[in-house]
Amino acid sequence: MRLYFIRHGRQSSKRCNVNVDLSQEGRRQAALLGCRLTDWGIDALYSSDLIRAVQTAREINRFLSLPHTICPDLREISFGEMEGLTNEEIGVRFKEFKKQQETMTADLPYPGGECAGDVVRRVEPFLDEMTRSHYKRIAVVTHGGVIRAMTALCLGMPLEKWRLLGKDLENTSITELKWDPVHRRFTVERFNDYAHLEGHPLLLRNSWAEPPASHS
Repeated sequence: MRLYFIRHGRQSSKRCNVNVDLSQEGRRQAALLGCRLTDWGIDALYSSDLIRAVQTAREINRFLSLPHTICPDLREISFGEMEGLTNEEIGVRFKEFKKQQETMTADLPYPGGECAGDVVRRVEPFLDEMTRSHYKRIAVVTHGGVIRAMTALCLGMPLEKWRLLGKDLENTSITELKWDPVHRRFTVERFNDYAHLEGHPLLLRNSWAEPPASHS
């Protein structure tokens, strides 16, 4: 069984983990991915219940025409008190937490939110269910924190190091896990694959950076 973790398309707000629609660029990213996946033999489609993931899955599904199952356990890591804030606001209000987090000496929960271990505990039962299913290739539209935490788990990394994986995961990138039923473990076959976005520079993350401050 192969499981394709897909990061949702670009959302319409840059604030932290707000539950909003995809942007026009996000819909375009999802359409390009759906076209790419057409011949991959995917036989099941899941997504988190957050709007950006649901809409990404629906856009992909225009090409796949599969039953779409929404699973709340696949939602993004909870950033707690940071949610709804800008990066600048987070940098000021949570400066000391961010400094401590960067040491990667403990799997720290976000203030009022989750840590990577919390994500693993709620997503691991979903993976277990998929390994017992009859599906061969499963697309799962989820979020960067989930993808990084679960990849760290599969690689046997200490969870306090989870943020070493893909600091800038591209929207609609694919991370592929392959189930080994003999040794009962996943292997990581690809990570942050965004080949469908190459040739579309305005759809890449660096095109969505904050504009430089004006000094005029």
